[in-house]
Amino acid sequence: MSEGYRLATRFFAVVIIGFGVAIVAVTLANGGDAFAFGILIGIVFIAMGCGRLWLALRDSGEGG
Repeated sequence: MSEGYRLATRFFAVVIIGFGVAIVAVTLANGGDAFAFGILIGIVFIAMGCGRLWLALRDSGEGG
């Protein structure tokens, strides 16, 4: 895998995490409770971004 692809994968994983945090923050600012739709979707975005970042960082140590 090229270094550019790895960098882009990490960058977009962090962007997805940022979107999740923003969704949660906006939902809470607008009075959403703990089980509001925005909170749940935000948590899903954060989990997807963290999972992708973890996979990208895990694979970066392998040669080839």
